[in-house]
Amino acid sequence: MTDTKDRILDAAERLFALRGYASTSLRKIISEAGVNLAAVHYHFHSKEALLDAVILRRAGPVNRERLEMLGQFEREAGESPAAVERVLEAFLAPPFRLVCSSGPGGAFFARLMGRILAESDLLSKILRNHFGDVLARFKCALGRALPDVPEEELVLRMHFAVGAMAHTLRGIQEIEAEAPGFGSTLPPDAVLDRLVHFVSAGFRAPVGAAVSQET
Repeated sequence: MTDTKDRILDAAERLFALRGYASTSLRKIISEAGVNLAAVHYHFHSKEALLDAVILRRAGPVNRERLEMLGQFEREAGESPAAVERVLEAFLAPPFRLVCSSGPGGAFFARLMGRILAESDLLSKILRNHFGDVLARFKCALGRALPDVPEEELVLRMHFAVGAMAHTLRGIQEIEAEAPGFGSTLPPDAVLDRLVHFVSAGFRAPVGAAVSQET
């Protein structure tokens, strides 16, 4: 039974990533997985529940690692807040490790999450179910590190950071072709380091400059 369930998850992850959730039928998934429709309904009950299970399979371990890293960095900081760069490293490094060390599955998951962020009307539900508690935890850590940034501005910058992460992970294999000046290889750790510093600069940007443009 476990093998059947894994085959369905693998097929759904790949097809959702390549074709999109709305354009992928259960019929296509069962054909790809080599199972019958009854097996899908037995294990997952519905297409939306199947998407939920696909995301949970990858996001659960990633989120646990994020929280473990953040807790470690906060303990190391003692009574001071963890630095913005450390908080962002804890948030960004685990999905990078997933995408770069999990074979095709990690790459498909990154592409799937990129599609969901860009296309899906299920986005708010998915974020709430699978990432809500984690995002709230990181918002608190970033708020302690950046006490002068208002909460509404912090939330906006977190949206920008998630978008930058999703775009980078979805296209990490194309970065070498677009940036040939780095040589024949640009290791994932180097990409992660640059992303952490890039996003950190956005979080540290003066709030007044943005607000003054609106008034």
